[in-house]
Amino acid sequence: MTTNHWLDAACVGPSTPETLHIGWVTPLFITSTRRESRQMCRMDRFGFPRTAAKRTRRVYGFQTGDMVRAIVPTGVKKGIYVGRVAVRATGSFNITSTQGTIQGIPARFCRTIHRCDGYSYQQGGAALPPFVQGQGNSASQCI
Repeated sequence: MTTNHWLDAACVGPSTPETLHIGWVTPLFITSTRRESRQMCRMDRFGFPRTAAKRTRRVYGFQTGDMVRAIVPTGVKKGIYVGRVAVRATGSFNITSTQGTIQGIPARFCRTIHRCDGYSYQQGGAALPPFVQGQGNSASQCI
């Protein structure tokens, strides 16, 4: 989604003021992410089950897709990690952040920031769309 789409939506309708000030606006980009798979277990190439049935969804109150902050005070993985969690039945989680995937973070160091709701949220960048001189951008008329 580009910034032009949300800006065009802000300009549509009779309730839009003559001058729309958006210099301070930062858009929130929302994308749909799946929560789980309906597949009961993995299949081999012949269609026979090759793994056991799915286990429980929640482990120590965490669910795959939750946003967490992990503060690990000691050890090889010492540091602060923020990202999406992939739960394991053992209680050792994977955290996927902008730096990559960190494996083996114990559940006791994790705190929930946002529960998984099937969507991914990201703060957008600049609010102003690129303006091309001479083109009739409807979004540029609203600035």
